[in-house]
Amino acid sequence: MMDTQAKIKDIVTSHPVVLFMKGNAQFPQCGFSGNAINILRASGVENLHTVNVLEDEGIRQGIKEFSNWPTIPQLYVNGEFIGGSDIMTEMFQNGELPALIKG
Repeated sequence: MMDTQAKIKDIVTSHPVVLFMKGNAQFPQCGFSGNAINILRASGVENLHTVNVLEDEGIRQGIKEFSNWPTIPQLYVNGEFIGGSDIMTEMFQNGELPALIKG
């Protein structure tokens, strides 16, 4: 069985856009995760892969180590860690995030 770090790496490299969040795209379970989903939708994301950290304590802790970032949600685009809700908001407002997602 893969260790948590390998599992996370596999997830972020298998999907173009991955959001590690509390809840899922239909039912975000925290305001920051809800904000992140809204931003991604507004940025034109079609193939969003979400990971509900509330369902897996290993991932919930492991993702913080993987990115060296203390909070959830966390956005990955093309295998690269982008940031959390604040960074996503800023990048959306200045047009960087939609441009990044459209590639």
